[in-house]
Amino acid sequence: MTDRRLAIIGAALDLGAGRRGVDMGPSAIRYAGIDDRLAALGLTISDWGNVEVAVAEAAQQGDPKARFLGEIKEACERIARRVAHASREGLVPVVMGGDHSVAIGTLGGLASLHGAGGVLWLDAHGDLNTPETSPSGNVHGMPLAAALGLAPDAFASEAWPLPALDPEHVALVGIRSLDAGERELVNELGIAVYTMTDLDRRGVEPVVREALERVSGAPFVHVSLDMDVVDPEAAPGVGTPVRGGLSYREAHLAMELVAEWSGFASFEVVEVNPILDRENATGLLAVDLAASVFGERIL
Repeated sequence: MTDRRLAIIGAALDLGAGRRGVDMGPSAIRYAGIDDRLAALGLTISDWGNVEVAVAEAAQQGDPKARFLGEIKEACERIARRVAHASREGLVPVVMGGDHSVAIGTLGGLASLHGAGGVLWLDAHGDLNTPETSPSGNVHGMPLAAALGLAPDAFASEAWPLPALDPEHVALVGIRSLDAGERELVNELGIAVYTMTDLDRRGVEPVVREALERVSGAPFVHVSLDMDVVDPEAAPGVGTPVRGGLSYREAHLAMELVAEWSGFASFEVVEVNPILDRENATGLLAVDLAASVFGERIL
């Protein structure tokens, strides 16, 4: 991968989350040394700074079923434009969140160039809610449904086509918390969902390899890593922790398998919340995992 050029794009957005603090995620990941770590692999790194985002104190909550959607869309449109620009210039966009609603922008930017693509979605949660099914109204639980074109017209934008994803090329890995509406949607669409039970029974390698086969062949493949896919013992600094996640080594193995496959067009790491962290352990782990996905090995 040493011939790859990367564009680091910060998305300090926390309006989609139910807890404050994830807006400091890009700073925590930068403080943990992501630029230097990836450059040490021989990659060419350009840090494009952070997109402009609104803060809750100066924003209108709007519809309680999709809180702050207007401001989230504006931020995601800026993300989409930067992602599209990077991809057009032959760079690999590396988006640092922020809450997982930033994926609407990342996927939208890629789809604006390539059409509906695929995604490997590593997460404790399905993020397949819509405003009608969400128990909280938090948009960070809706980005996958939005990208699949299943959310209301309020999620549409001139910055991206909908759907931005082809359900035949969507794979969720590490899932252990789904709401009732998400379960119905999974069954209806037939998308690939690999729960922690699947990983326990079959092992990380066969599951991730099968998931990569599922997403292969799409016009683009995005890898979206929510740090809450990792067990909170290893990644305590996330807003919605769920016990029973990937171990430190299992998470690295998953990223190493993605690196060996090397068919992804972009990478995203989200939901690092320094306020809830211990000595930036989750920010440091995010950098470790990013290094693994771009080819770092023990030998």
